[in-house]
Amino acid sequence: MLTFVMHRETHYWYSHRLGREMGVVVFGHFGPPMIAFPTTGGDEWEYERNGVIGAMAGAIDAGRVKVFCVNTNNSDSFGNDRAHPRHRSFMQAQYDQYIVHEVVPFVRGHCRDHGIGVWTMGASLGGYHAANTLLKHPDIVKRCFALSGVYDMKRFMLGDYDDNFYFNNPADYCANLTDPWALHHLASCDIHLATGTGPWEHPAEAYRLSGILAGRGIPHHLDDWGPQGGHDWPYWRHQMWEYMNHV
Repeated sequence: MLTFVMHRETHYWYSHRLGREMGVVVFGHFGPPMIAFPTTGGDEWEYERNGVIGAMAGAIDAGRVKVFCVNTNNSDSFGNDRAHPRHRSFMQAQYDQYIVHEVVPFVRGHCRDHGIGVWTMGASLGGYHAANTLLKHPDIVKRCFALSGVYDMKRFMLGDYDDNFYFNNPADYCANLTDPWALHHLASCDIHLATGTGPWEHPAEAYRLSGILAGRGIPHHLDDWGPQGGHDWPYWRHQMWEYMNHV
């Protein structure tokens, strides 16, 4: 009997934008590329360690998706309690630039298609990154699966505020979005905000962002999983298994 072994690669490079080495783990040979953002404190190996890659294995093996797991700089940005809030927002802006100007070109080069639309996914803090990256760059990112995300990051700014924060806080910049270019591209995107009533979940976050997007006429899916929408790995594994079985 022939057994298919999932293809996996690891890549590391030093990012001058972030001042640290960052890793990308690639799962799969071919398929639409999806950047996977980890949770708070996670890394590029987190989704494999916690079974999410395994839950998506059928779709990965079949070429329905190719997953690029990345790390974050959360300990330098919103998670840096020792830094001034404006340093935190600056480092989040740098992370956004790292994704767009370093990771996306790497992903497209790896796929040998420099115009291919990119997907994103993530859970918890990763859900924020998945949604924020699409909402800011809808010409590049065409689909996202944001699981149990937080979309208003003011709690990390201690009452401070600047442009770097505004343009990386979806609850703010989406509420004021009028740019025809952005709205045109967002109309072609497939946005999934996943939440539910399961343990440790806070559905108000997804419902609030959904209301903001609806107010700007931005198509999206508010996926309320009910009791199957909890804030933990068993729920996220099941959700991504379901999503990947329908792409």
